[in-house]
Amino acid sequence: MVFIHGGLADRTFWDGQLKAFSASHRTIALDLPGHGESGVDRKKWGIPEFGADVRAVVDAEKLKKVVIISNSLGGPAAIEAALLLPGRAVGVIGIDTFQSLEYKITPEEARQRAEAFRRDFAGSVKAMVRSLFHPDADPKLMADAESRMARSLPEAAYEMFLSLGGYDVSASARKLNVPLRALNGDLYPTDLKSVRLVKADFDVIVLPHTGHYPMLERPEEFNRRLAEIVKELSK
Repeated sequence: MVFIHGGLADRTFWDGQLKAFSASHRTIALDLPGHGESGVDRKKWGIPEFGADVRAVVDAEKLKKVVIISNSLGGPAAIEAALLLPGRAVGVIGIDTFQSLEYKITPEEARQRAEAFRRDFAGSVKAMVRSLFHPDADPKLMADAESRMARSLPEAAYEMFLSLGGYDVSASARKLNVPLRALNGDLYPTDLKSVRLVKADFDVIVLPHTGHYPMLERPEEFNRRLAEIVKELSK
């Protein structure tokens, strides 16, 4: 089980899953470039590059069969990684991602978002975190997520958001020849019909009254549901 975090997060967001699944599976969580303990010394940023980073970890660990589990921005990166791991990736599981596969951020929208984080990093992180939870979510949980995300380097955040401009996840999803699954909250609705028009072998479990980080908000139910999906894909 290879775990990929979302934008401005880090591998510690998966600590509960590493603890829960390490007795039954090989579990690996990584920090994407510019996040956690990974470096920022690179010339090109983007989702395909993140996918190549995931493949590099799989190669380094000599993993023969993997299920890639990915939150938020990590979802498209997981698809890119799976495309680079034919015969080894047996499935991709998105966590509160893949609500649609038709979205595309224009270069101008990406630039505006990147500039906002460059001008006021702390304020932008706070606003983003608030948008990722239901209004009545646990304040301590929200504050903890904000604290961890605020450790990201502002310049890395700028480059990451800038790199999203023009990326087309649907083009990569259409090439994917392994199952695509999602375990989502209901803060942002999942358009099952439209996703299946892009990737027919797609299914989703939606956790009620749950936001962007179901592994933090409802860990026991999340782990149970994740185990069900992994078991299905492992067949």
